[in-house]
Amino acid sequence: MRIAILCGGESPERDVSLASGGSVARALLERGHEVLLVDPAAETPVLAGPLRPGDAVQECTVGKEPPSGLGRRLLKQRMDAALAGGPDGPDGPVLGLLREADLVFLALHGGRGEDGWVQGRLHEAGVRFTGANGTACKAAWHKERAQAVLGAAGLPVPERALWQPGTDEVPHDVQRLLAAGPVVVKPVADGSSVSVHRADSLAELERIAAGMRAGEGELLVEPFLPGREFTVAVVGDQVLPVVEIELNTPLFDYAARYRPGAVSEVCPARIPAEFASRLQELALRAHEALGFDAHTYSRTDFRCDAAGEPLCLEVNALPGLTATSLLPLAASGAGWTYADLIQRIADLATTPRDTP
Repeated sequence: MRIAILCGGESPERDVSLASGGSVARALLERGHEVLLVDPAAETPVLAGPLRPGDAVQECTVGKEPPSGLGRRLLKQRMDAALAGGPDGPDGPVLGLLREADLVFLALHGGRGEDGWVQGRLHEAGVRFTGANGTACKAAWHKERAQAVLGAAGLPVPERALWQPGTDEVPHDVQRLLAAGPVVVKPVADGSSVSVHRADSLAELERIAAGMRAGEGELLVEPFLPGREFTVAVVGDQVLPVVEIELNTPLFDYAARYRPGAVSEVCPARIPAEFASRLQELALRAHEALGFDAHTYSRTDFRCDAAGEPLCLEVNALPGLTATSLLPLAASGAGWTYADLIQRIADLATTPRDTP
């Protein structure tokens, strides 16, 4: 097929997405496809291609820190223009290219690439794409609303409270959580563990929030869970083996995720078969509760409390696809190569979506 890969974008996960895009391109070339690598937020959107089997793809590394907020407004403006189009105007330069492809492979992470905006644009344009539709992506992207849906479906989720930094007083619900012990604070809509912090006191929480006020929006505050951390992926109708994230740091934040040696990721996780089956069942239920179907994929993150009970933290609609990301590791635990995984994701998209 002629496959256009969308990567980069305007979110703090831009570096991760560019690395995912390059990895996906190499896998699709290995499987005999023609590839166009596109960054809709770049000044020159076409990064490489058309590429054909045998062509090389430049490596892209992930920095130690996520990109700063500076420049994101320009990236968003470029992305808007690139994906503009519809009955009232001509196609933007990127949307026109995507219409010519047999399939668009979404290797975007975070921001408009994962909150349903891009998926909605592609659906309106009649462009076939990989991954979940815009409705499911939007449901999963806002962590507090997603946890409310999961809790209503009977899945175990942590207590939580929302806080808009800059208000006069820390909300009572946040103070109550902090009075019971350490808390984790993070943007309510973000990925790759961007801006995840632990706070042990009200003063510390206020300092963290003060440093996160520049355009990061509402914060989600949850109890710090001291137990083990796991993640489980669902690809189509198959639940992959459990991955355990063994931390050498208190939190699985952005630095730990992309710094060599900060974590050890084990697949299959060294846990009893009964517990592994339970985590897999919970991941499949979470996948379905948020509107993901048999033509999509997701990755659900869990952390255990002091008693060893797993709680569902979030469901990722477009998890990382770098060569060292968690979803490819889970696929290897199922006996798939990286190229197998990417081909399966592409194959899942062959059935048209009924909703945006």
